[in-house]
Amino acid sequence: MITEHTSNDPYCFVEFYEHRDAAAALAAMNGRKILGKEVKVNWATTPSSQKKDTSNHFHVFVGDLSPEITTEDIKSAFAPFGKISDARVVKDMATGKSKGYGFVSFYNKLDAENAIVHMGGQWLGGRQIRTNWATRKPPAPKSTQENNTKQLRFEDVVNQSSPKNCTVYCGGIASGLTDQLMRQTFSPFGQIMEIRVFPEKGYSFVRFSTHESAAHAIVSVNGTTIEGHVVKCYWGKESPDMTKNFQQVDYSQWGQWSQVYGNPQQYGQYMANGWQVPPYGVYGQPWNQQGFGVDQSPSAAWMGGFGAQPPQGQAPPL
Repeated sequence: MITEHTSNDPYCFVEFYEHRDAAAALAAMNGRKILGKEVKVNWATTPSSQKKDTSNHFHVFVGDLSPEITTEDIKSAFAPFGKISDARVVKDMATGKSKGYGFVSFYNKLDAENAIVHMGGQWLGGRQIRTNWATRKPPAPKSTQENNTKQLRFEDVVNQSSPKNCTVYCGGIASGLTDQLMRQTFSPFGQIMEIRVFPEKGYSFVRFSTHESAAHAIVSVNGTTIEGHVVKCYWGKESPDMTKNFQQVDYSQWGQWSQVYGNPQQYGQYMANGWQVPPYGVYGQPWNQQGFGVDQSPSAAWMGGFGAQPPQGQAPPL
């Protein structure tokens, strides 16, 4: 924040990391009284407040940061690899504390690649850090269907669900889905705690050790081609208590999966302490006929299973 007290009409500038946060502050604070005076809040238009456009630069995700690591720390650590256009540690807006990850942007793609290769696993402060692309690398030519897939941003996805959410839903693999394939696909993004695959339905669940790893996996794998199929990735379904009955999963709403990222009411759909398989009757066949040995009651939930609530849409072919 920059303040100016030399005039009779004192003012200041407040810079936010996110445009949406700045817009919310403007709406909430404009016209409010502070110390008995009504304040006026508007968008800054001075040249000094204009932020450099780095949208075409090459962004590196830096994870597992110690709480004491600052923006200057990561900028200094990555400076030897090339000219940096931007660097920052992401902080919680309410507490001002680090969220444990940050970003470093390079002008040159090769510099960013070298930083990812050489800084991954290095010690910064009291922890070994993780590095990867903040978004997918510039893609090779793809099919029309894949080109139409919406590009996701890490900063959007990581805030779409509870910090306790560590589970990724991956669907759309009509054939060739195996545990090994999922492990090979998702292991670059962090430590995997558990994988469950449902080949007959073409989807799987991957549970990571951290929320950030899961978010990065969603950003990087969503819309890519696996075994010839364009896959969809998003957060699993969230439930406050795994000991309670869960809502039935309706995969007939799978068709418009990409809208999950545009509807705040669907954010954070993950079961905090485990995963749930759809209860009896979802696919017209009792679970015990599939070898799970689960009570056929519609309210029964498999405590070791999986589940996700895709957004509204049409049913996929079964």
